[in-house]
Amino acid sequence: MPDKPIYIAAYHQSPFGKLKTLTVPEIVQRSIEGACGEIAADPEAIDVGSIAAACGFTLNDQGLLAGLMAMVPGLAGKPMESVENACASGGQAILSVTHKLLLGLGEVGIAVGYEKMRNDEGKMDGKLVGRALGVFSHPEEREGKVYIFPHLFAEVMQAYMEAYDVTEEDLARIAVAEYANAKHNPDAQMQGVELTLEQALEIGGINRYIVEGLPLKTYDCSQITDGYAAMILATEEGLARLGVDRSSCVELAGYAQATDPLMKEGREVLEPAGALRAMQTAYDMAGVTSAEVDVAEIHDCFSVMGAIGVEVLGKAAFGEGARYWKDGKAAVDGDCAINTSGGLIAKGHPIGATGVAMVGWSAKQLLGTAPEELQRPNATLAATFNIGGPICASVCTVLKPAM
Repeated sequence: MPDKPIYIAAYHQSPFGKLKTLTVPEIVQRSIEGACGEIAADPEAIDVGSIAAACGFTLNDQGLLAGLMAMVPGLAGKPMESVENACASGGQAILSVTHKLLLGLGEVGIAVGYEKMRNDEGKMDGKLVGRALGVFSHPEEREGKVYIFPHLFAEVMQAYMEAYDVTEEDLARIAVAEYANAKHNPDAQMQGVELTLEQALEIGGINRYIVEGLPLKTYDCSQITDGYAAMILATEEGLARLGVDRSSCVELAGYAQATDPLMKEGREVLEPAGALRAMQTAYDMAGVTSAEVDVAEIHDCFSVMGAIGVEVLGKAAFGEGARYWKDGKAAVDGDCAINTSGGLIAKGHPIGATGVAMVGWSAKQLLGTAPEELQRPNATLAATFNIGGPICASVCTVLKPAM
């Protein structure tokens, strides 16, 4: 465990869904000023920062995002950087800031993540987004795929179902549970949408098979989402400078990152080595076991990852993740309250913001500030699992209430 504890001093996010006419510079500024506003801090107090986005070049025609951070008064001339790790970019930004603080480059840092995937009217171009996200796969696995990542994960879903005798209904239950949670999350994209098991299984209307011959359906998929999230991290000295009492914070007690080969073919994606290693490393750093975790946010970009994610957490044996949801163990009052935010499927999936939002929501759970219907009573230990690519890049964290 590092000698210098790192704490989450503040968290701020936009509602997930549509940012409409907000420009990228405006998104970055609002993220930083919003996080600072949560604790009445001046951006001048921030020493270091990292910003995450996956589609800046392909969808927004914008690079050098760190320079946009430096435009916020008080941040010019300080160590700022952009990070990209596909859908794990947000988690990577948190680790980047943490490492800077541990290296002694400062005592207060900010991690920002965002994505603007829709146009100024809030409409999306599915094929354009599909191409933009497709660059995060191996070139040899793109040929013949119109929607590359849904296609890749449809293959993962089929492999999971065949390997473990799991049904489409078993996996559909994950989406249904997450839509039910999203109803109570005011920032969730699908807050106003009801989803029954029958609707999740019936083929018709918007619910269709994404790839002919493979089991993935529309309701098995996460959302195309605009949104931003920002988190202020600090050392003990940094908290004192900010005037933030440690009792109102959460400690980033364990964290790790690992990367598997980009090509899905030829490796065991149902038992992802990098993800399992990163999660165990985070547990070891925090000095805890998976059995102690009672709150978690996992990267359910597709429903099958809701099942695999439970297994990576160590809450279920391989092949038993779907049953964990079916048996109600992932419910707010279950064995471990998983994706109470609504998950990526119903909360939304603004790529660069996702990892930051997962940690931010988990911190709310530990602080007891989640919406009443979603609050895990007496939550004591949280874990997050954020992935990028075809279960390639993994960022895992463990959070504890600050003592």
